[in-house]
Amino acid sequence: MDAVDFVDSVGWTRSSALTWSRLAPNPGPMTLDGTNSYIISAPGSAGVVVVDPGPVDEPHLRALAGRGMVELVLITHWHRDHTAGSRRFRDLTGAPVRALAAAYCLGGQPLQPGERITAAGVRIEVIATPGHTADSVCFWLPDDGPTGSVLTGDTILGRGSTVIDYPDGRLGAYLRSLETLERMGPARLLPAHGPALPDLAAASGAYLAHRNERLVQVRTALEQLGPQASAAGVAAVVYADTPVEVRAAAELSVAAQLEFLRGGSTAVRGARADDVK
Repeated sequence: MDAVDFVDSVGWTRSSALTWSRLAPNPGPMTLDGTNSYIISAPGSAGVVVVDPGPVDEPHLRALAGRGMVELVLITHWHRDHTAGSRRFRDLTGAPVRALAAAYCLGGQPLQPGERITAAGVRIEVIATPGHTADSVCFWLPDDGPTGSVLTGDTILGRGSTVIDYPDGRLGAYLRSLETLERMGPARLLPAHGPALPDLAAASGAYLAHRNERLVQVRTALEQLGPQASAAGVAAVVYADTPVEVRAAAELSVAAQLEFLRGGSTAVRGARADDVK
C-alpha cells in the first residue's frame, strides 16, 4: 500500500489504502483550506468512485475525471462547495450522481440509509448522519485498511468543529449521529475539510464533549440574558472570541442549541440533565 498522507507532485493526497483526495481551490472561513474531493478505487480497478466533486472549477473537475473511468459520484450533503460542480462533472464523465436528497441526484436514484454499494471494486455503506444538514450522510469503507475508513463530509471535520445549519440541521439529530459514528470504532476519518484523522471514535467523542460544553455555556448565557434571548445575543456571549467572518455560522449553531434546550431535551450524553433541560 502507498504511504497514507503521501502528497504527489500534482496535488493528490494518498488519504487511505483505497482513497485519494484532492483539495478544491475554494479556501475560506467556512471551508478551511478548501473542500476535499475523494477518489475511491480498489487496487487494479479501472473504475473509480468520486465523492463530492466540489465547486465549479474546471481544472479541479478535469483532474477528478482524469483519475479513471468514473462509475459513480456520491454526495455527502447539499452544500454548494460539495455539489456545485456536479452537473459539469456529469457532463465530463457521464457518471450518475447520487445523494440522499433527490434534488441533488443526476441520472441516479437517491441514496438510502444503510444501503450497500459495490463500485470500483470497493464495498461502500451509506450511513445516515443528519444534523449538520438534514441530508448529511457518511460513507463507510469497511475494507479500507485494518480498521476501515469513513468519509464524514462536514459531519466531523479534520480541524475545528462544524456548524449546525439550522433549521435544516438540528442539534438533537446531530448528537445522535455523533454517537452512531463513535460506535463504529477507530476507523480512519476522511473529512471534507481539514486533514484525515486516525480514529473516528476518538474524534466523535471529542465532538460530543465539545457540544455538551457549548450547551452548558448557552444555558449559562440564558440565565444572564433571560430565557427569551435571541441567538445573536447568546452568540455574542458564548462565541465572543469567534472571528466576525464566521459569526453568522456561530449564530446558526446557537439557534440550533436554543431550539434543543427550549424543547426540554435531556438527551445529551455526558451532561447532567439539569445542565440541558
